[in-house]
Amino acid sequence: METLAHFGDGGPGPWILLFPLFWALVVGFGITLLRRTGWRGRRGPHGPAARDDSPLAVLGRRFASGEIDEDEYWRRLSVLEEQFGRRD
Repeated sequence: METLAHFGDGGPGPWILLFPLFWALVVGFGITLLRRTGWRGRRGPHGPAARDDSPLAVLGRRFASGEIDEDEYWRRLSVLEEQFGRRD
């Protein structure tokens, strides 16, 4: 029985088994690279919950820009925390 592409006749022998492993590593590395760089821009670093238009982010921007004062900020923040829960 001749196995591994005619190993005794000068074929590649057991080294042929490393080629699928090599390509699996290349594909895995490519997917990992895309997930860490390219796809992050669409989803955000922590998924959909980390959007910039969340109510807490909008409230923080309004306070930082001076649209609302400190008392109104804390009053609205307490309401939002009751409604959405605290996210740290």
